[in-house]
Amino acid sequence: MIGAGSAVGVRAAVLTDLAHRLREVDADGPGLALLVGRAGMGRTFIARALAVAHPGLVLWATAAEWESNRPFGVLDQLVPGIGDSADPIAAGTALIRHVAGADDRVLAVVDDAHWADSRSLQVLSTVVRHHPEARLLVLLTAVSGDPRVTVSNTELVHHVSTIRLELPPLTAAEVGQLAAERDIVLHPSMAEQLCRHTGGVPRNVDQLLDELPEELWSRFDPDLPAPTTVAGRVREALAACAPATRRLVEAVCVLGPDTAVRDAVLLAEIDEGLVAALDEAAAADLIALGPRGLSVTGPVDPMVRSAVLATMGPAAVAAARRRAAELIDDPVRRLSLLVAAAPVPDAALADRLDVMATERAAQGAWAAAATLLHDASRLTEDRLQRERRLTRAVDALIGSGDVFAAAALIPEVESLRETPLRNAVLGYLAIVRGRPTEAENRLARAWDLVNVEREPDIAALICQRYVLHTLCRCRPHDVVRWADRGIGLAGPDTPAAVEASAIRGLGMAYGRMDEARRSYAELTQRVRHGAQVQRIVMGRGWLDLIADEIDEARADLESSVSTTVLGGSARISLWASAWLARLQFLTGDWDDALRTVREATSLLDRTGIILTGPLLQWTAVAVHALRGEWDLAEVALRRTDAGPQDYEIMRLPSCLARAQWAEARADAAGVLRALQPLTQAWARGGADDPGQWPWADMYAHALVAQGRYDEADIFLERHERLAADFGRTAASARLGAARGHLLGAKGELEPARTRFQDALRRLEAMPLRYDRARVGFVYGQILRRAGKRREADVEISVARDIFVALGAETYVTRCDRELKAGGVRVQRADRGIGELTPQEDAVAQLVAQGLSNREVASELFISTKTVQYHLTRVYAKLGIRSRAELAAKRRMN
Repeated sequence: MIGAGSAVGVRAAVLTDLAHRLREVDADGPGLALLVGRAGMGRTFIARALAVAHPGLVLWATAAEWESNRPFGVLDQLVPGIGDSADPIAAGTALIRHVAGADDRVLAVVDDAHWADSRSLQVLSTVVRHHPEARLLVLLTAVSGDPRVTVSNTELVHHVSTIRLELPPLTAAEVGQLAAERDIVLHPSMAEQLCRHTGGVPRNVDQLLDELPEELWSRFDPDLPAPTTVAGRVREALAACAPATRRLVEAVCVLGPDTAVRDAVLLAEIDEGLVAALDEAAAADLIALGPRGLSVTGPVDPMVRSAVLATMGPAAVAAARRRAAELIDDPVRRLSLLVAAAPVPDAALADRLDVMATERAAQGAWAAAATLLHDASRLTEDRLQRERRLTRAVDALIGSGDVFAAAALIPEVESLRETPLRNAVLGYLAIVRGRPTEAENRLARAWDLVNVEREPDIAALICQRYVLHTLCRCRPHDVVRWADRGIGLAGPDTPAAVEASAIRGLGMAYGRMDEARRSYAELTQRVRHGAQVQRIVMGRGWLDLIADEIDEARADLESSVSTTVLGGSARISLWASAWLARLQFLTGDWDDALRTVREATSLLDRTGIILTGPLLQWTAVAVHALRGEWDLAEVALRRTDAGPQDYEIMRLPSCLARAQWAEARADAAGVLRALQPLTQAWARGGADDPGQWPWADMYAHALVAQGRYDEADIFLERHERLAADFGRTAASARLGAARGHLLGAKGELEPARTRFQDALRRLEAMPLRYDRARVGFVYGQILRRAGKRREADVEISVARDIFVALGAETYVTRCDRELKAGGVRVQRADRGIGELTPQEDAVAQLVAQGLSNREVASELFISTKTVQYHLTRVYAKLGIRSRAELAAKRRMN
């Protein structure tokens, strides 16, 4: 039975769709909807939920296999006695008469319609097609993938339907929702595991959530059994199989998915009758043959495998796994079989797992290393060694990006004795959770406890964690210092050293760009294979973006987004996605940027790595705000502010997102409020790198718009110097435009013109479309204020064309207002005596929108006195006396 909370995700959408179609039968006419899905997908639940919610007449029939040959059997359930005449026309007429007598729309449900008799289906189809006045929705539910259903039945059900809806398996997120409705919290890793195990079938998910103890769901990677109904079916199917077939099924389930038939035959000791055994096992729905015919096979699904192994019993399964390990050539698979067969500690096997985990860690394959180390800890009897292996397993899980799975083991790790490694791992987890104070305390304690001479590898690991911590604190000099210390302790080729080196170049970018480039070039030459390459390429792409090497940055960031490489890290993928989205925003690929943010946000939600959340949403806020999609921008802004923001690398993009929101609304005061925290001491040294964090020009523009010229001058001096010293070309162009804005506001047109033209010249060599349009727009405003209307018209028109291509509706509107206010394209001879001038019209439009005189002055780049002058003339021409009357008159027009 599907639980009451099963209408989640697609199911909720399907239920809503059907309810809408039922409401609209008066307008659209009758319909015959077909709802299909595998057994257990919730077809009956949705039909019942629709019926319960419908206020009108509901007719219900449930077809059965043994009644499928009884003519009018389904119709007789819908309306008793309707099939007595054995005449389809009479039966149809009787049904129409029955429906017409209802006060409201009628819902007729035929559940399990794949077993319905053909006469009933034909009558229902005829009624729907030939009686448009009928206020009727017929809903058929039918199973898919059931070998017992004949082709003719399936084709008939599909043929008579006019609407077809299909129920796909649940997603991991929807599985999590089902659990939450039972007050069971599944971390995303567990939701994903449960989804895979059950095939996303709601009935199976519901049963396991009901049958298993709640504490199981907070464990790391538990063995999930089959639901009771699946286990019962499997037991019955096995009991009916021939002995050879049963041995074959058991062998396949011991060996697992993608089993070579040869290995299964050897393990099952089948001498003859293989094809017959395979056929019988497949017909019983116990095994599935692979795409290469008889060469590969496997259990039908994980639940069947669990049920078969449970039927065999622990002793028989362990013995079979040990025998299988002797037959398998693959060393990794052989080792996994031996682990699964070991119910008690096994020091030799644990050592082999540790060696393999070390090899995987050296390649950066942290997910594989985590599983191996967790298994090794379970098989280790020595307490100190067991605790060390468990702690390393958690560290590897964090390295792979699976924070939720790591957190499931944290209570166990925190109960262990205090060691440098334990503190380093807990500090690492605090970093990815965005908790700098906890991370600082944990790492400091680890460094105090470690004996550098006796444990250089642990000391190097602590250094590597400090590298990540200081990167997130935006302290570039500390990044380099801790990286150099760790590399010196462990040697340049150890995993911790390579991880530190992959970040070290980002610290050197602050004033030592040439050295940073050489560092990445050397590292790329030295590390060519394995998952560590993802870390290095991501770091190099990040550096390229800071240095305005746009094409190189795009190639590196795109290639390091994927986690499909060996052991690819979700953490690295999230960093790459965040900076790739930022690059796509700057180059005007805004649809791609939003797609990158969506995909990365889904990954972030699954992993719990919140560090990159604000960085991702910064881009989403910018795109949506500039497009005038304020509801979507607000959603992204809320996500930007969600959770702690104690790390500087989270606070910076959050401030920038708010500033972008305010700038898109022409709210200079809002820009200053959003960016004011970045003027404080904590933002010096790293956070003020204009190549990485483009906030200084926004702040300067807002200061000028507010008339705070002296502050803008002093502020710009420092940031212009930083951009020049660091060789940040794009940042220099942005700051040059801000300087031109300041000079133009002060009436110094020629120096302003020089600054703007230099900024545009710098940007012409780079594919930064948004920056080009933004600089051109401000330049046009300055020219118009100086009376150079024709020049202003050219610059603003060029900017407008770019904004149109980007879909930046907020700036397109501003450009149109500026062009109209400039009046170059308006013929004065065509104006009537009472018509507003372009400037007056622009003022009237903004005042009618609710802007104050000061805000209008900032937007139109004129003084508040000029605003008041134009507003007085507007009132006189239009015969009105207040802003409210002006707003009303504009609405009427």
